Amino acid sequence: MNIYVGNLSYEIKEEELKEEFMEFGAVESCKIIMDRFTGRSKGYGFVEMLENSEAEAAVNALNGKSVKGRDIRVNESKPNPARSNTNNKSYNQRRY
Repeated sequence: MNIYVGNLSYEIKEEELKEEFMEFGAVESCKIIMDRFTGRSKGYGFVEMLENSEAEAAVNALNGKSVKGRDIRVNESKPNPARSNTNNKSYNQRRY
């Protein structure tokens, strides 16, 4: 199960986040999303756990927990709906 983790402290490292989840089972991957221009954390990330039951236990236990001074938000990650690449014709037809 892929898990979204939000409201992360900007100072937290991936290994520290992984350790929080390892208390509940095997962690396949852990990734904190970084700003490509500043190299600083964007304050959220994703953790992937192999067993759904362990992942659900982690979500229930960690959601709202204070980690490095911030109450983290933890829930199952849902895929983004497919984005359309079609042009918005009403916008493009307006010429000022």
